[in-house]
Amino acid sequence: MLDVLFPMRCAGCGRGPWPFCSSCRDEIVVLSEPGCVRCGMPAEEELTGCRHCPPAPLRSARAPFLYHGPVRAALFRLKWGGWRSVADALGRSMGAVGDLQADLVSWVPLSSARRAARGYDQARALARAVSRATGLPLAPLVARVVDTAPQTARGGPERRRAMRGAFRALGRAPPARVLLVDDVLTTGATAAECARVMLDAGARHVGLLTAARATSWPLPARCYTRAGSRPSLWLPGDPSPEVDASRRPSDPRKGTVGS
Repeated sequence: MLDVLFPMRCAGCGRGPWPFCSSCRDEIVVLSEPGCVRCGMPAEEELTGCRHCPPAPLRSARAPFLYHGPVRAALFRLKWGGWRSVADALGRSMGAVGDLQADLVSWVPLSSARRAARGYDQARALARAVSRATGLPLAPLVARVVDTAPQTARGGPERRRAMRGAFRALGRAPPARVLLVDDVLTTGATAAECARVMLDAGARHVGLLTAARATSWPLPARCYTRAGSRPSLWLPGDPSPEVDASRRPSDPRKGTVGS
């Protein structure tokens, strides 16, 4: 009944149909392969590493979309506007980016004060959606113990210094391979500090998965293709992707969603 009386609107422009209207879908920039094997930054050919890779505690990083246009607007609504359903739409795209080798999904947590002010943790909401999409279990592994100032104006080295000691491990021992979820990858400093704490607690491999990636670096032209010439990545608004039957939740080795 609520959907009839108050239909959900496009997460990009706020006017068209949910989750993205056709105009906004055409403006979504997909970070498609080939590119850097470690961090997923698109390139004209496959690379083993690149200048854009996040700090070393993170073994890998992936994001389905560029932090731009409708995706940026959608994440703003998720983070500041209370549009929790955005996490479900983007989380399924996150789960379809490729072979997510992990045993468990966790997230970069907000401080308790910011979570209380906001009403929820947007990274946890995305992690729950990724967990449902991949069939991987979900659990908190770290807590934020320092409520750091916004990092927007800081460069990578300064961000890493500011984040040192901002997290502590929770009681449970992490599994060998953790998929760490956050909303946006910029320098990776915050996620890298989470990964360092997880590795100190016993994890062997921490990979980062975000909804979007912020970069001013020019991307290959294929990333800007319009509807009808998309890569195989599932986009919000498409029929739901089907989980490969061979990748059951009981098999922690495989966490890929068929695209």
